[in-house]
Amino acid sequence: MANFVLIPGGGSGPQYWSLLADELRGRGHGALAVELPYEDEKAGLEEYADAVAQAVGDQRDLVVVAHSFGGFTGPLVCDRVPVELLVFVTGMIPRPGERPGDWWENTGHASALRESHLREGRDPDAQDVYDLFLHDVPRTLADAALADGRDQADTSMNAPWPAPTLPDVPTRALICTDDRYFPADFMRTMVQDRLGSAPDEMPGSHHPMLSHPTELADYLERAYMTSSGSSSDRRRRSGT
Repeated sequence: MANFVLIPGGGSGPQYWSLLADELRGRGHGALAVELPYEDEKAGLEEYADAVAQAVGDQRDLVVVAHSFGGFTGPLVCDRVPVELLVFVTGMIPRPGERPGDWWENTGHASALRESHLREGRDPDAQDVYDLFLHDVPRTLADAALADGRDQADTSMNAPWPAPTLPDVPTRALICTDDRYFPADFMRTMVQDRLGSAPDEMPGSHHPMLSHPTELADYLERAYMTSSGSSSDRRRRSGT
């Protein structure tokens, strides 16, 4: 069984992982929804990764699941604890030296989002959080997740991503075909460009852990089982 380390997106608390965490625990896995120090003005990406490593402790068989802005933290965790699999879930995939605040411009997100809105007949300037991020999530769940939000300091946005490369661990990227904030076509291009492979796909909005927790748990289990053999082979070859 795996221990799933659930890293929240920008300005978010662990509450929105609760349905997925319960689903994973019900299948015999461990599930740790991490609290990041988003409100701490002294904390940047390195401190976020340190907080995750401290929360993990000596747990093993780790699957790091990084949601949205958590994609800038997830890979750094892999340099601090032994990770079997890294999964970006509707995640921002960084490049070495890239400031998180520049990611949107570097990837062409604004134009892709506007084109997607116009193509689907939505107001391209609309900023309603429910419509943009949570349109397929029951309102009570959406409100509970939003109520657990954090005021994120700018520190993590302004420093270059500190790793020289993405970690040498099995890595998957999952995108959601109904995501209105990170449209599917945009994400397919971004993932191919930054990982060199096509993403996996499932239905859902930007928060599939709230709208499709069972399907997301199914996916994560399959991804772990697929990667576990290659991880074991890699450890045997390295003598660890």
